[in-house]
Amino acid sequence: MSTEFLAHGLGGRTDLPLNGAAAVVGGALAVAVSFVALLALWSKPWLDPEAGRPVRFAAVNSARLRGAARIVVLLLAVFVVAVGFFGPAETNANLAPWALFVTFWVGLIPASVLLGPVWRAVNPLRTVLSALRLGRDPRPVPGWLGYRVATAWLLGFVWLELVAPNRADPRLVAALILGYALLNLAAAARYGPAWFERGDGFEVYSTLLARCAPLGRRSDGRLILRNPLAGLVRPDPVPGLAGLACVLIGSTAFDGLTRTSWWQALLNATPLPDVLVATGGLVVSIAGISVLYFGSMRLSAVVSGSSEPLAARFAATLLPIAVGYGVAHYFSFFVIEGQQPFILAGDPFGTGLDLFGSAGDAPDYSVLSPGAVAMVQINAIVLGHLASTAAAHDQALRSFDARAARLGQLPVVVAMVLLTGTGLLLLLSG
Repeated sequence: MSTEFLAHGLGGRTDLPLNGAAAVVGGALAVAVSFVALLALWSKPWLDPEAGRPVRFAAVNSARLRGAARIVVLLLAVFVVAVGFFGPAETNANLAPWALFVTFWVGLIPASVLLGPVWRAVNPLRTVLSALRLGRDPRPVPGWLGYRVATAWLLGFVWLELVAPNRADPRLVAALILGYALLNLAAAARYGPAWFERGDGFEVYSTLLARCAPLGRRSDGRLILRNPLAGLVRPDPVPGLAGLACVLIGSTAFDGLTRTSWWQALLNATPLPDVLVATGGLVVSIAGISVLYFGSMRLSAVVSGSSEPLAARFAATLLPIAVGYGVAHYFSFFVIEGQQPFILAGDPFGTGLDLFGSAGDAPDYSVLSPGAVAMVQINAIVLGHLASTAAAHDQALRSFDARAARLGQLPVVVAMVLLTGTGLLLLLSG
């Protein structure tokens, strides 16, 4: 077990029992064929954010339950920071980096997609803000900020996760968590709880992923079981969503790139420091995804005859791709290395305790076979692009007449096919 493996969250793909070329071609063809099927079978808008079966389980809306959960999460967050500062100095023996990079960051994906905006419900910063009675006379959050501050936070975090040297050092992790909390609390003291909806990168991240969840809320606040794609066609006037989605997709693509033999050869060949090369690679990956998305949207506007930019209108339809990439790249890491935080929790401060009888244990790598990993990874990428294509098609039908919708979708589908093939290629390259 190494700090490098911890920080990246990827590894061991070269032993997957797959024909890589066949998987790449097959995945790209699946997206192309699905678009043809959509044109033939999906001729009018079908997704409805207001439709769904009401959830009658009272505990879901219980204020007491939410309050108790917020207190528990706050105590856990304080505990993790304390362990980071005062626990063992070695990464492999300290709970804090594992809790941040594995349990929290990766765990937010399945939690948000399955249960909804969980971090908004239990955000410890909201609890602290309320307890300190701050932000009671807030100023409105400037509309032009949109999701841009949250995007900057997430960009900084993925740089930390994928590029920064010594990124898994427990003291650094604890200091960064504390600094992040203080800066966002200072902003929330000025702008009130509404700040977290726009400026807290992790709350924004969880809330946006939750738009793919089968649990959602109608405009009247009623909780419903719905089509998981229905939340992607809800209008979102907040600027910056497209850029945020490109950061999420591009950073995960870069994570895959760093595991290829080509990348390792580049690092060995260049005289530049690894951190500088990796920073450039991360920027180029995000820029490449951005150019592909915004370029396809510009072409879509031209061929459909639209007089307005389309990038913002279709931005939410990128979210299934971000979910698919996240699942594909972190599934095995979460299941296997995600055992480590529970092992370390038995002796958090390195005093010789063995609260859970886990002292000396190691993650059980036999819980997942290479075949199971391969199946989840490939299906996650392909299904993410299929879901995105379907949601974009429904959004196009809402925006244009049938002919313009068909023409406008052609550049989008080409981009989806390229993304699918590239995503699979990076995933399966050794």
